[in-house]
Formats: sequence, structure tokens, C-alpha cells
Amino acid sequence: MKRRLKAGPVVIRVCLLIMVLVILIPILNILAKSVSDPRQVPHMTGWQFWPSGVDLINYKLIFSNSLVIRSFLNSLFITLAGTFLSLLITGSAAYALTRPGLPFKKPLMVFFIVMMIFEPSIIQEYFVVKNLHLLNNIWVMVIYNSVNVYYLILMMRFFEETPIALIEAAKIDGAGELTVFFKVFLPLNKIVFMTVGMFYAVVRWNEYFKSSVFLQTRDTTVLQVFLKQFVVNGDSTAIASYANVDLTSLNISSLKAATIVIVMVPILAMYPLILKYYTGGVMAGGVKE
Repeated sequence: MKRRLKAGPVVIRVCLLIMVLVILIPILNILAKSVSDPRQVPHMTGWQFWPSGVDLINYKLIFSNSLVIRSFLNSLFITLAGTFLSLLITGSAAYALTRPGLPFKKPLMVFFIVMMIFEPSIIQEYFVVKNLHLLNNIWVMVIYNSVNVYYLILMMRFFEETPIALIEAAKIDGAGELTVFFKVFLPLNKIVFMTVGMFYAVVRWNEYFKSSVFLQTRDTTVLQVFLKQFVVNGDSTAIASYANVDLTSLNISSLKAATIVIVMVPILAMYPLILKYYTGGVMAGGVKE
């Protein structure tokens, strides 16, 4: 007998396909505009996802701008250094809070949750940063918001599932707390470290508002602030001036598209590297019966 195809799964698949197209078509359209001949871009529709002629003048123009290079490197440094610092602090705190016998554990958790719910205002944060003499210092965005309480709780749930037998065996062999954390917890909990690291990296890469408040000099400009000034405010003179290009010979729409692509690519390239950590039983074989 032929198996009857149920309507429910078909509807779900169709809805998911529509969602994918809604997300994918604008991205492909932006990519197509960025590599198209600037003279052909005005004739392209919002649904066109193939380029009209191929011309890389937009990317050549953007990468000839020292401000773009500087802002890209600033964003990259903040993302890498900030993610490393956040993982180190969050992982260490989660490890300490899951160890038995920790004094004041419940009051600490209540304090963290209250701080997560009632965040300080931007005015208070600004004066704290100013009094610490960290205004226009790129390290402020590395240190700022180093711990997310939700990610801390997520790590704690994973750490609580680590077999006690492994910890006891390591301590019998003379391992200290740092050795247990780096040699036992870190390898056994790669999934949560990679997942939380991805979340931290995306947040730090996309951070715009706090960067625009705390970093206001040319040397500390980040890519998202530059993107907003160019794409939203339409300030294209800075880009053209570096390559001695007449603005009338350019298509601002394709130039904006190329800038958006440059901002998207690092995050999109990160996902294939992270996905492999979502599969497989990371705890399999951790304890022998």
C-alpha cells in the first residue's frame, strides 16, 4: 500500500521554504547589486538575485578607504578579544557556581538575575566609563558587558551534567581547580562553549549604539557605526575622496550594497565552522561503566 502523505508536514515544509526565500532573496539581491555594473543597478528589481554585468569597482573603492580598513579591524578586534574575555569570565563563573559548598550561592544567583532584569541606563554607564577614563578607548567595548546572565545560567546547566566521577578522578591524580576546569570541563563542554561563544561574537560584531556613544574618534570607529553613517545617512563623500572618484560616476545603491556585504560576510562565514559542534554526543564515553 502506498503511504498517504499527511497535510501537516507538507504545510510545515511549505511555510519553512517561504521563510527561507523571504530571508535569502534580499541577501542575494544585495550581493548581486554589489558586484553588478553600476550603470545597470538602477534597472535591477528587488527580486533580482543575479548580477547585471560583473564589476568589482565597489569593493575596490571601499577597500581603498583607510577608514573602512580601520573600522573593520576595530570591529574584528572587539569581537575576538571580547568573545574570548566573555567566555573566560562566564565559564569560570559557571564553574564556581556549580561547585558544591560554595558559600552565598543563592544570594549571588538572585543578585545576578536582578541585575539581568534591571539593567543600568546609558547615562549611568556613560559616567562610569568616563570616570574610568575609558572614553574613546577601544578596550571599553572589549570589557563592556563581558557576562550575560542568561548565557551564565546556560553554562551552569551544562556543567551540572558533568559526571562527578571525572572530577574526583582528576583530583585524585593531583589536579587543581584550574586543571579540572581547563582539562576536564572545557573539553567535555565544547558544545556550550562554542554556542555561547557564537552568541557573544554576534552581539559584539553587531554592537552599534554603545560603540557610537563610547567611541567617537576616527581611530576608534567600528564598522557598524561607519555602515550607519554611510548607508542610513548617505555620507558617501568620505569613500569617494580616497580613490579620487567622481560621485556622479558611481551608483550609491550598489556601493551601499557592497558595504553591507562586507559587514555580513564575517558572521555568515562563522556559522559553518560552529555547526559541527552541535552534533554528536559530547559526553559519550566520558565515564566507563
